[in-house]
Formats: sequence, structure tokens, C-alpha cells
Amino acid sequence: MNLPVALKAATRRAALKEAVALMKTVGLDTPVLDARLIVQHALGVSWDMLFLQDDRPLRDDERTNLERELSRRASHEPVSRIVGRRHFWTLDLAVTPDTLDPRADTETLIEAAIASHPDRTPPLRILDLGTGTGAILLALLSEYPAASGIGVDLSAGAVAVATANARHCGLEDRALFQLGDWARGLTGPFDFILSNPPYIDHASIAGLPPEVRDHDPAMALDGGADGLDSYRRILPDITTLLASNGLAILEIGQGQGPAVTEIATENGLVLVARRNDLGGVERALSFTRGKMPQGIIAPDH
Repeated sequence: MNLPVALKAATRRAALKEAVALMKTVGLDTPVLDARLIVQHALGVSWDMLFLQDDRPLRDDERTNLERELSRRASHEPVSRIVGRRHFWTLDLAVTPDTLDPRADTETLIEAAIASHPDRTPPLRILDLGTGTGAILLALLSEYPAASGIGVDLSAGAVAVATANARHCGLEDRALFQLGDWARGLTGPFDFILSNPPYIDHASIAGLPPEVRDHDPAMALDGGADGLDSYRRILPDITTLLASNGLAILEIGQGQGPAVTEIATENGLVLVARRNDLGGVERALSFTRGKMPQGIIAPDH
């Protein structure tokens, strides 16, 4: 149930001030930014227009919209879910209840790919397993203008969102999104295979922040009893589909590096690089088929 909100503000400026105070009261980490984005969205105005017309009186319909959306955020629904958009890498992406909300931690995979393959000119073939919004594949296609790729998801809703995001980003000619059970039925080889699979162990899901637990799709979070079920499913197929000089880059949860590396090693893959996220947590592991391929640079561990 959402926390009810009743604004006293008569103008846009007063409404923004009241929204910031509310976000602080409920203990959000970025109250000013959250309030600004929600006010902009509820009123249907840009930041410039909100600033230039901050003394404009609130209409009744604007007040109703703003109270509803502030109520959602005060109840810990993510801003991206409320406004329906998320900025990821350099892209503006739609998010819906069918998709995981792509977060900055996942940008670590993009950084790892670019660091390993600084030449942006080759016509690389990329596979994104569990694509969700298409964030990973689309971000890489935006960086490698001759590349093309496939994004696979078990959710038809996610495939629809990713396809729409490709059109919005002008990348639809190089991105194909399709329904599928991980890599089953796909034909390689792929130069890059990337995935942000479910990796939360089942028992820990109840303790996740409400922004994640209550709003991300459960199947995008639940990695089974130990959080490793998805890696056991996808790593054998990655070995088969990865090009001889290709790189597989997987997102992992905190402390999962040794276990995921063991599964990969059992399937004939070799760990060549680790990369931490902005919080200093090991977040991306890069694997090859048996040896360091030509043209691939291993970033510092």
C-alpha cells in the first residue's frame, strides 16, 4: 500500500520544496534528485521550464498527478518505474514491470568489454543472455558501430521492451531480440557473450531493499538456493557458442567470484580478468576458451 500524500503547495516552486522535504522524511538516498524528476514527470515539463515557471500555480490535475507519483516514491517504488525510463551508459531506455531495472553496477560489463577490445571497428557478433531492457547489448552496439547482436529473454514482455528500446536508440538494424531459454537453439560463434543473470540466493530475496524486492521481476533476481543456478545453466552453452578468440563477461553477486570461476573452469573456460564496480565490489568476470586470444587485452585484476 502506498503512503498517502496531500500537498499544501500552491505553486510549482512550493511543490518542489515540499516534495524534497517528503523524500528526506522517508529516508531516500537522493531526495533532491528524486523530487525533481518526479515533479518534472508529473507536470510534464522539462527542468528548464520548471525553473523558469516555478511561480506558476498548480492546477488541480497537476496536484493529483504529483500526489500520486510522490506517494509511489515515498513507498519506495523506484523513480525509473514511476517515470518509465532509465539512463544506462549513454542511452535512455524504457523500463516496465517485465524488465529488471538496469543499474550502474551492470555498466561494469560494458567497461570490461571496451577495455578488452579497444578497437571499435571490427564487425563483432554479440550475444546478451537474459537481456531484459536490452541495456547491455544496446550499450555495446552504441560503442561498436560495425557490431550486431542478439538479445535473448524468457519474458515476452521483456523482448517487446528491448525491441522498442532498440528502435528508440536507432539501433534496430543491428539488434535482434528474441524469446528463448538462455542459449538453447542458438548458433555461434559470438565474439562477446555477456549476461547479468539472476544471482541472488532464494533465502536472501526477502531482505532486499523494497525498490528491488517489490518491483524487479522475481525471475530476474532468484538464482536458486545458492544463487548459482543460472551460471550452471549458461556456462556449458557459452563454451560451445563462444568464438575461439571471443570473450564471455558475466555479472556476479558479491563474493561469488570463486564459485562462478569454478563452474566456468569445469566447462573449459579460463578466467582472464576481473573488474570491480564503482563501490569496489568484484562485479564482472571475463572468460576465454582456454587461452588469451589475439586482440584481447586483459585489464588489471
